[in-house]
Amino acid sequence: MPALRCGADRLGEYKHLFKDARVGLVTTPTGRTSDGRSTIAALQQAADLRVLLGPEHGVRGDGAAGAFIPQYTDAATGLPVFSLYGKDSKRLTPAMLETFDVLVYDIQDVGSRYYTFLSTLAYLIEDCAGAGKRLVVLDRPDPLGGEIIEGTTLRPGMESFVGCYPLPTRYALTIGEFAQMVNAEQHFGCDLTVVSCTGWQRGQSAPAWGTPWIMPSPNIPNYETALLYVGTCLFEGTNVSEGRGTAAPFAVIGAPYIHDAEALAAAFNARGLPGICATPYYFTPTFSKHQGQLCGGVHLHVLDADAVRPLSAGLTLLELIRDTCPKDFALLPPHTEGGRPFISLLAGHRELERPDWTAAELIKAQAPDEAAFAARKAAYHLY
Repeated sequence: MPALRCGADRLGEYKHLFKDARVGLVTTPTGRTSDGRSTIAALQQAADLRVLLGPEHGVRGDGAAGAFIPQYTDAATGLPVFSLYGKDSKRLTPAMLETFDVLVYDIQDVGSRYYTFLSTLAYLIEDCAGAGKRLVVLDRPDPLGGEIIEGTTLRPGMESFVGCYPLPTRYALTIGEFAQMVNAEQHFGCDLTVVSCTGWQRGQSAPAWGTPWIMPSPNIPNYETALLYVGTCLFEGTNVSEGRGTAAPFAVIGAPYIHDAEALAAAFNARGLPGICATPYYFTPTFSKHQGQLCGGVHLHVLDADAVRPLSAGLTLLELIRDTCPKDFALLPPHTEGGRPFISLLAGHRELERPDWTAAELIKAQAPDEAAFAARKAAYHLY
């Protein structure tokens, strides 16, 4: 098996795309070549790099979740930096569009629809098409392997920045494949080039790549977290801690009103879900939800990454906490009056607002969507 080379490693083969052009780069700390250089440095050698643009968390990864970052000058390069995660806009503004002729995107995704980098990329495709700008996506593999699909397809009317496109929760595409799908299905007509990876085969998840795990955001510290995130991110829409403010975000789940962690772990394990188990856990988050309060809950452990279905695990745990703590468990209210609850934006449907849903019925109901999406996405496979 040849060593993995991502799109950023192949910039030298694509210099013609940048000839006589002012270049902008959308990236994060995951934008690095296989020899450890930042894509910023690599692109400075290959092209006339004029401007940096950052999604949520920023170009250097120094922005907290949900934090808005104003325009500034990058200390390392002296280049202007614009935020694509502003309070008033998450799109390319006229001021940004004036700074480049070709825009390059290089960000490692996590394989879950919730991740806002996907929304940023979808907006870039549309905005570059409208402005007549070329977009170059430096592809990276799907860290979850690119084969297994989980979840219902985002329903009409549930679009948001944590669910921008009709995808299942775990969509099994690379960012380059996703870009091709959006451009084709929406008929944007973007001048899009995807610089594909070499040395990667579909089905190879991040542990098989032989490269370091660079945290794609502050609360995805390792591969196991990214895998569990497919299911446990749903807890962000509830009054249960998803483990932010602990050493194991999205693996540690609990709340102050869960007083018997042992019973919750036993109930979860009794469901017999493949590839995963829970141990009882008590924790006090240092920030975010329930900061400074002792919480009871579970620590989820991936035993077999190929067998586990993290969305099924997340739904099962959600159901158990709802049923064992009916007086205390609650969905968080919508951010705006008359809006949709955040858990529904994450789920992509409104079934979790029903008081009597079960994990088994939801898992069964998503199977047709998974099969349909498998057929739909195959047209855009690069690997």
